[in-house]
Amino acid sequence: MFNYLKKLDWILIISVLLLVSIGLLSIYSSSIGRDDFFNFKKQLVFFGIGFSLMLFLSFFDWRIFRENPYLILGLYFICIILLVGLFFFGPVIKGARGWYKIGPFSFDPIEFTKIILLILLAKYFSMRHIEMYRLSHIILSGFYIFFPAVLIFYQPDLGPVLILISVWLGVLIVSGIKLRHFLILVLCGLVVLTLSWSFLLRDYQKARLISFFEPQLEPLGMSWSQNQSKIAIGAGGIFGQGFARGSQTQYGFLPEVQTDFIFSAIAEEFGLMGILILFSLFMVLVWRIMKIAISAQSNFPRLFAFGFAIILVIQAFIHIGMNLGILPVIGLPLPLISYGGSGLIATFIGLGILQSCRGNS
Repeated sequence: MFNYLKKLDWILIISVLLLVSIGLLSIYSSSIGRDDFFNFKKQLVFFGIGFSLMLFLSFFDWRIFRENPYLILGLYFICIILLVGLFFFGPVIKGARGWYKIGPFSFDPIEFTKIILLILLAKYFSMRHIEMYRLSHIILSGFYIFFPAVLIFYQPDLGPVLILISVWLGVLIVSGIKLRHFLILVLCGLVVLTLSWSFLLRDYQKARLISFFEPQLEPLGMSWSQNQSKIAIGAGGIFGQGFARGSQTQYGFLPEVQTDFIFSAIAEEFGLMGILILFSLFMVLVWRIMKIAISAQSNFPRLFAFGFAIILVIQAFIHIGMNLGILPVIGLPLPLISYGGSGLIATFIGLGILQSCRGNS
């Protein structure tokens, strides 16, 4: 066992632990202003479960996924059933049915769906990488994404849909999709975006986009969140206002301070130096994941690692973009940092599979 532990990527593990610690510190700080530490305590429990699962999965052989297609399909259909069940059993929270309520805890099947879909795509394309010239493989893989994406969109929740599409396109590119086919997909995507304004987007989603491009129209409405977010970031300066001393964070001006706008809370209390540390740790994490991908001896771990890196990078990019006011608010947490048990545990599960790929490559 000791020899196997030495095979783990401890640089990756340490960077993850430091990122989670920053998140816990920020959640604790914002809990002081509200005098409510329940979320902080729950996040500690989620961290313990997630970290244990990562170590547990790192001892498994990742080949079980490559060699058992029925296992992957079974997990995929379980995810579909759970997503459908949200329409019947999921309580409406902030206008969306995205969680199952289990006592004081909530279970978000979307976070685990991301990992299962990534495993499925890695399995599918690892067996067909020399046949990527066939458009049929691209279309079939698109159907795997299509069904959960539609179910998530109509909850409604746009953010995870963008993540799923990004992962699909990223895995396609790494798998060796032809430029002609890629351009066709881009064209189809532009058509869907054009039609979505009239037929798919709901009124509040349109309002968010309008307020993003013209914030002066509704400064106390839809634009309020991003305005407060930018004020918090600007107030942080170089060294920040200090732990538990950020006015936007502590006095409730910054909405969803533990989830959607935790980046702004960190920037306000720890300043540019804190953000640079945060960026550096994320860069180390992504570098170690890419190192696993590049050094992989077969296609499945390579595709899984690349796809997992895409999930982290795209989600972090959108989250930070929302906080800076350069992207519309679509409600995506910052990986490993924001409060949320399902997202944290699912991320640790992905990291455990990565460690298995590294230790058994």
